[in-house]
Amino acid sequence: MRKFTVPQFIDIEDKILGPLTVRQFLIMLVCFMVLFIYYKVFDFTLFVVAGLPTFGVFGVLAFTKVNGRPFHYFILNLIQTAKKPGLRVWSNADIDNLSEIEEFVKEELDYIPISATPVSSSRLTELSLVVDTTGTYKGKA
Repeated sequence: MRKFTVPQFIDIEDKILGPLTVRQFLIMLVCFMVLFIYYKVFDFTLFVVAGLPTFGVFGVLAFTKVNGRPFHYFILNLIQTAKKPGLRVWSNADIDNLSEIEEFVKEELDYIPISATPVSSSRLTELSLVVDTTGTYKGKA
């Protein structure tokens, strides 16, 4: 039998420049491009005032991890959680239609009541044998 090498640590990103991963490098590259545009468009005071928060936001996006996952996943999960409610409340506004629904179920779906007769232990043994043999054993009946 041939032996294969199983990849280890597949959740760790590859480092390309020292301790920087590809994702971090690209985020910081975009940050420096935005800062360069700020430098060319604004005067120096406005460049510093706008550049420091921009550098901080991009730094957080690039280097911060929440629960071992990159920060942008945390932001995406936060937005998705805010969009859908965590508490679902049943609205009983259509309670008048309940009798119509029950009639539909009884008529259209061939409603058959299930008898509540107890099953003997020998019958349970037989049924478990049918299940265990995946239907090969058909049973006595």
